[in-house]
Amino acid sequence: MRDAFAGALNEACKEHDNIFFLVADISPASSLQGFLRDNPTRFIDVGVSEQSLVGMAAGLAMSGFRPFAYTIANFTIYRPFEQVRVDLCYQNLPVVLVGVGAGISYSALGGTHHTIEDVAIMSALPNMTVVAPCDPLEVASAVFQSFDLEGPMYLRIGKAGEPNLTTDAVEDFRLGKIRKLREGKGTAVVGYGPLLGLVFDLIDDHPKQLKDLAVFSAHTLKPFDDSGMEEILTNYASVIVLEEHVYQGGLGSHAVRLTRRTGPSAELRLIHLKDEFIHVYGTRDDVLAAHGITKQRLLDEILS
Repeated sequence: MRDAFAGALNEACKEHDNIFFLVADISPASSLQGFLRDNPTRFIDVGVSEQSLVGMAAGLAMSGFRPFAYTIANFTIYRPFEQVRVDLCYQNLPVVLVGVGAGISYSALGGTHHTIEDVAIMSALPNMTVVAPCDPLEVASAVFQSFDLEGPMYLRIGKAGEPNLTTDAVEDFRLGKIRKLREGKGTAVVGYGPLLGLVFDLIDDHPKQLKDLAVFSAHTLKPFDDSGMEEILTNYASVIVLEEHVYQGGLGSHAVRLTRRTGPSAELRLIHLKDEFIHVYGTRDDVLAAHGITKQRLLDEILS
C-alpha cells in the first residue's frame, strides 16, 4: 500500500503542480523516488515533530497548495491531535493525512504503535473525511479522488505487501459510496482495510462452499454511506461486518445504528478488535488471533 500511495502521488503530480509531500522522520517508499527526482522542492522531512508536520501542511494549504502529510498512523493523528483538530478541521483545509500501518500492522512494536480506535477519533472531527482502502488499487483511487475534496482527509492504509483484491470488482471506487467487490446471495461480508484479504483467502480455500458469498468494501467511513448499508442489510439474509478496529465508532456501530433505525431483516454479526490493549508481540496474525480474529472464526460465521 505504501508503494501504491507513492506511485499514485507521483502520477498526480503530472496533473497538479501544487502538491507538497511532507513526512515526519520516516523513509518514503522506494517508488517515491520519482517524486523526489521530479519535484525536489516539494518534499519536506520535518523530523520527529509531528505537530510541525500538521501545522506546516495547514500553512501550505492556506497558501494554495495540496499537502500530503505522511507518517506512521499513530504519530499522524494522536501526537498532533490538537493541530489536526484546530489547524486542519477548524479551518477546513484540503490536507490529506496519511496514516501508514494503521490497525495493528506494526504488530511487533506493541500497543503504542497500534491504531485500534483511529476511525472513531477522526470521524468525530467536523469536516474530516475518513477513508480506509482495502488494497493498493483503492489507495491509488483515493489519492486521485482526494483532489475533489475541499476539506481534510484521513487516509488509513496498511504497511507493505498487501495484495490487490479489487482487480475484478463489480463496482468502481467512489469516495463516500460502499463498493460491491463480489456478487453473491444469502450472505455478505462488509469490511474495509487490508483485513478484507481474509475473506478472499477463504474464498480461494473453499471455492465451492463460498461460491455465493458477496463481498463489499466500505472504504469511506465518513461521510458514511447509510443508504448503501441499508440496502445490504435489506437484500441479504446474513451480513457479517469485519474490521480491524474496536466496535465503538467503527463500521459495526454504523450497521447496528441502521438496523435500529430501519429494522432491516438481516442477521447481523460483528467481527472487530477487542476494546482493550493486547500485550502480545509477534506477527500481525498473532495479534489478530489475540483479538479473536482468525480465518477459522470468519469461516464459521459465514457457514453458520
